Amino acid sequence: MQTIKEIAAALKAATQYEAWMEEIQQDERTGVQKAWQQFLKRMDKKQRLQQEHEAKIAFDAQFGQLVAGVDEAGRGPLAGPVVTAAVILPENCQALLGLNDSKQLSKEAREYMCTLVKKHALSYSIHFQSAKIIDELNIYEATKQSMATSVETLKIKPNFVIVDAMTLPIKIPQQSIIKGDAKSLAIAAASILAKTARDQYMEELAQQFPQYGFEQHAGYGTKQHLEALSAYGPTLHHRASFEPIKSMMKG
Repeated sequence: MQTIKEIAAALKAATQYEAWMEEIQQDERTGVQKAWQQFLKRMDKKQRLQQEHEAKIAFDAQFGQLVAGVDEAGRGPLAGPVVTAAVILPENCQALLGLNDSKQLSKEAREYMCTLVKKHALSYSIHFQSAKIIDELNIYEATKQSMATSVETLKIKPNFVIVDAMTLPIKIPQQSIIKGDAKSLAIAAASILAKTARDQYMEELAQQFPQYGFEQHAGYGTKQHLEALSAYGPTLHHRASFEPIKSMMKG
């Protein structure tokens, strides 16, 4: 008879249900049943992940072939650029299983997925819109123009563009999708690229301006950031059209 440790190791290594597992189900040892329940839970999670993945692929497929997903990161912060990305994925994207809206993934998972997206995408483009342009145009218009640039700089011209809650000034047919990063694989991929690129940018900015803690809050208006602004004033990377910076600069 196999030991509990041997059975647990075999179940942990298994990627699908196999015939030898019938005996496991009848094994009354507590340790075996615990390992069996863990296996079932893992298989259930894997199945749900696959179903969600297929639903996102099917969502994108309704718009035809060569569909570009577009998303942004950084509309809300007090400092740094807004970053947008456009991504065209291949029809078979099994390699991107588990890809989700960037807000739903850890930093490590985002960076891993970012590498996978860049590897498997048919084409992708990332655009940085500076704080200066944001102040000149307003954040909505600056984001919209940045998204349009992301689409226009793709090496492959898309047949259709799907955008997370925005309509772009482009001539390509498009559809604005509310909560698109949760429904579309291409938009989720763009979300990952934009968020990862912006986080890296803010970490580099933190080395130039260590007193602001950009690597911790990415420019958002946290207590730490507001205290640093009060103590040191705004940098050229801060958005002068955003409060409380606007009032500080008047004062």
